[in-house]
Amino acid sequence: MKLNPYLNFDGNAEAAFTFYQSVFGGELFIQKMDQAPGTENLSDSEKNRVMHAAIPIGEGQVLMASDCVPSAGHVLTVGNNNYISITPDSREEADRLFNGLSEGGDIEMPMEEMFWGDYFGSFADKFGVRWMINFPIARG
Repeated sequence: MKLNPYLNFDGNAEAAFTFYQSVFGGELFIQKMDQAPGTENLSDSEKNRVMHAAIPIGEGQVLMASDCVPSAGHVLTVGNNNYISITPDSREEADRLFNGLSEGGDIEMPMEEMFWGDYFGSFADKFGVRWMINFPIARG
């Protein structure tokens, strides 16, 4: 079984995934709404929205997303009910991911050693997506 996070955006999925690619690297896949059949009635703005975006974020793991389509009744509600939790392979990678992804965002907890024995931090990035970076100190 694989578990891949899937995010929704309101017209800025391409900008978000270009930003994520700058942090994670890897090949970015973006398919726009105008590439799908039956989208001729969409506005030019909606035709340019992302139907599907994907970027590898680890071995066998993919971060995916799409933009909402307002004319189809889609409404984005950003909240704190979802986080993407990443467990990197080193403390240095934890810092790199935290610093890169949190740039321009809102840091909830800076990276620090926690009472439960891990090096941990959390934040909302500049697109409102919430992340947790958790490195088990015993590994490093």
